[in-house]
Amino acid sequence: MLTDRQNKILKLIVEHYIKLVKPVGSNLISKKLKCSSATIRNEMATLENKKLLEKTHTSSGRIPSEAGYRYYVDNLMESKKMTGEDMLRLQLVFHNQQLALSDVITKSLQVISDMTNYATVVLGSTSHENLLKQIEVVPIDDVSMIVIIVTDKGHVEHKNIKLKDVSLDEITKTVGLINKLIVGTPIDEISTKLEYEIKPIIGKYVKQHEQLYNAFYHVFNDFTNHDVNVVGKSKFLNQPEFSNVDKIKNVFNKLEDEELLERIEEDSDNNIKVYIGKESNIDDDVTVIKTKFNTGGEEGTLAIIGPKRMEYDRVVSMLEYMKENIER
Repeated sequence: MLTDRQNKILKLIVEHYIKLVKPVGSNLISKKLKCSSATIRNEMATLENKKLLEKTHTSSGRIPSEAGYRYYVDNLMESKKMTGEDMLRLQLVFHNQQLALSDVITKSLQVISDMTNYATVVLGSTSHENLLKQIEVVPIDDVSMIVIIVTDKGHVEHKNIKLKDVSLDEITKTVGLINKLIVGTPIDEISTKLEYEIKPIIGKYVKQHEQLYNAFYHVFNDFTNHDVNVVGKSKFLNQPEFSNVDKIKNVFNKLEDEELLERIEEDSDNNIKVYIGKESNIDDDVTVIKTKFNTGGEEGTLAIIGPKRMEYDRVVSMLEYMKENIER
């Protein structure tokens, strides 16, 4: 357990280092707390012995350790109201009535990435409650078309497909059969229903049934799989911790690993979670802050990924704001 003065010193060091990326010396703390430099040095040595601070090779000052950041987040961090500018930029996205929910989430994460210089991730899944309302096909040319899937919750997905030597009449016939036979089916059951119930029926009416069946099966299968969208990976290049080429390569490879990113959403807790350093499973100098959302049959996970030296209070307030507006 830390004393009140040790808490104040650790909080000041964490917040100063987050902003300026410079080790913090005793002189700065002594001016803030109106104590002698000798007293502050003793307290900083105690915090270092408790593994909450670290000494750098290039300075006599201290920086927070991974345990120091964890102690700060769990015990010292104060809730922070979003600035008017941050809130206004996000409100412009959330109040745009022309955007579908998926677009609102993606655009708002882009805004957050631009404001914070961190990467953002959305992991989404369509729940059992989403029922197929309609499927449409829009031809682009002789072989390409866009398949549009609409659910009863207003969720819209589209995917480009290519079909060779298949007439528009056969495509229209197949779409008509799908709309007639599986509208109202939960999205996550459609692939199974297509394979065992719809495929034999399509075969009776459509010549190129195998090619058409495979195309629509993959469209629905992709729709029901988890969707991973990473925004702002290049923001890591702006962080001094990632100036090393090998280090940035490692982080970029991890951010392209969908299996690893999908593990971000594994726990079922809807609260905001903070994973620091080794806990992130990405890099010792990375922090992941995440929360889940659930609205109108859509559920998913929002995450902000940045350096361990992250503006924790600001990021938490942004995620709280996003979650509140998505679920409203």
